[in-house]
Amino acid sequence: MTTADYIALAFFACAWAGYSWLLKGRTFFGRTSLTHAMIERRRDWIYNSLRRDLKMIDTQIMAGLQNGTAFFASTSIFAIGSCFALLGATEKVDAVFADLPFVFHGGHAAFELKVGGLAALFGYAFFKFGWSYRLFNYCTILFGSIPMMRDTENDVIAAERAAERVIRMNVIAGSNFNEGLRAIFLSIGYLGWFINPYVFMGTTAIVIFVLARRQFFSEARLAIMDAGSPSNLHLSAIRRDMPSRDGNDLPEGL
Repeated sequence: MTTADYIALAFFACAWAGYSWLLKGRTFFGRTSLTHAMIERRRDWIYNSLRRDLKMIDTQIMAGLQNGTAFFASTSIFAIGSCFALLGATEKVDAVFADLPFVFHGGHAAFELKVGGLAALFGYAFFKFGWSYRLFNYCTILFGSIPMMRDTENDVIAAERAAERVIRMNVIAGSNFNEGLRAIFLSIGYLGWFINPYVFMGTTAIVIFVLARRQFFSEARLAIMDAGSPSNLHLSAIRRDMPSRDGNDLPEGL
């Protein structure tokens, strides 16, 4: 490995750590991140569940979160296996890289080190996804301890404490999922190292830029922010479709 390789690897680590540190803050240039905005939506969801006894919708949401996490955990395992398979084809890769322009090849040891680093990235992602899956499972159990509406009205404080436990567990599980997904995204930038260290730094910078834009300047962020009140046209349509409270819309004989 050359000095440029060490510099590129240090740049990759610093970019990853810096971006993770940036997301721990609530705002960046006065803009709330998508992750922190979703934390508030999680809180709204759990507190809304206190006002309904039928929680089939909530259990479906929980199942969806678990299934998505399990999918990425399985994908990480397959990616790790692919890395080990790639180590067994070092000579074939050498022959391919030898004919490609602008590709700096440092020999078998350097290639195996790069593949090992890629496998480590996927291993880190797997542990994050695996822990997130388990936490979402715990979150489901905690959600089952939320009292029914009648019990909530009798003891509001106890109901809110139960809701806060679910919210905290859900946020922690979501945070671990995001960290695993971040490792998957950054592995795309890591692939640039197989070309040369300068491409490695460039692809890493591009990935970080894309992730930061999605967090602070994307349409998805605007979609979940409180941008304004719904239009009167939509509200009037909702009111028109709702049954009347005076009983005029009920069928005859009721």
